Amino acid sequence: MFRPDNIRTSMSSLAADAVFSTLRAIGAETLVGNSSWRTQRLLVLCWHGLSKLDEHRWRPGLYITPQLFRRRLEVLAELGCTVLALDDALARLRSGDLPPRSVVITFDDGFSDFATHAVPILKEFGFPASLYLTTYHVDDQHPLYNLTVSYLLWKSRGRGRRLPDGTPIGNDVEAELAAQSMVRDAIADGLSTLEKDGRARELAAFLGHDYDEFCGRRMLCLMSPDQVKEASRSGIAIEAHTHRHRTPDDLDLMTRELRDNIKRIEQITGRRPVHFCYPNGVLNSKYFPLLEQEGFRSATTCERALATRKGHRYAIPRWLDKQKHTESHYRGWLSGLRPLVERSPGVLSVRYWTSPRARASSGDQRDSHLQKGYSG
Repeated sequence: MFRPDNIRTSMSSLAADAVFSTLRAIGAETLVGNSSWRTQRLLVLCWHGLSKLDEHRWRPGLYITPQLFRRRLEVLAELGCTVLALDDALARLRSGDLPPRSVVITFDDGFSDFATHAVPILKEFGFPASLYLTTYHVDDQHPLYNLTVSYLLWKSRGRGRRLPDGTPIGNDVEAELAAQSMVRDAIADGLSTLEKDGRARELAAFLGHDYDEFCGRRMLCLMSPDQVKEASRSGIAIEAHTHRHRTPDDLDLMTRELRDNIKRIEQITGRRPVHFCYPNGVLNSKYFPLLEQEGFRSATTCERALATRKGHRYAIPRWLDKQKHTESHYRGWLSGLRPLVERSPGVLSVRYWTSPRARASSGDQRDSHLQKGYSG
């Protein structure tokens, strides 16, 4: 469903891409990418899932196509980015000896498509990567209920359609509201995972979907223990993401989440995770002593920024790629031009880069302000 706010967002995105394409054409992207300013910063990329069917159309912020992911890795190679393992990258960031255009690849959650789609593509390019794995549903292999009902209702939306209780699912918004209501009801009723799966099966039957085929494709399931073990053996660093994908305010409960997660990852891979990612980007500084106690070297967030040497090790920003992001947008983040201009538009404006006087007077020192550690 295309609403006015979507139109405004699309127009804004198109305008921004036009500006950054112009900056790229006049050499700004190369200049920033090669600057000491960029070399002093680390870009941590983030993905969640690669679609098996049409998940990227349902949740374009959660899924991208395998074809697009492959192209993203091709661009990394084309631009001469240095793809580092997370542990190595953070150590070099702190010591101040990052190579040019340093990048880290991370995935969150551990959907089954990571094993079937992402790992083979990563192997093809020889790039290291880290997977922040939530572990409860690694052992319980039912499709994730909240995502499953949302996906099934999205697939079935249509003018005039309603659920048995009369709830409308005529469009995207109504379908998602219906899904959220079903999730709340399941929580209120205290349903077990098996009982929730039964409700998902009933919903699929009413909507005309083959739930056995859905499960056979392992749609919206997490990796199995064997898949996790194989990914680890292939060089993927399996890191912590809580056991049940939640961040309770109660520190005792949060301690349990971390320890259950650590224990299960270590049981499967034989390696204790040393890096953590906050589920849903929920960052709370009161977790910092707990993360220190449990031996974590870092924790990543969903804040859009490049990581710097001065940043807190338990509040490392990342950039979440989405299906809607153009290649120009992606390249802008790899070079550092996009975050620099977005945060400090007056310093790197189109006028700055297109002014002959400004560029001529800069000469060989035209990125000198970048070399001084400009805090964009």
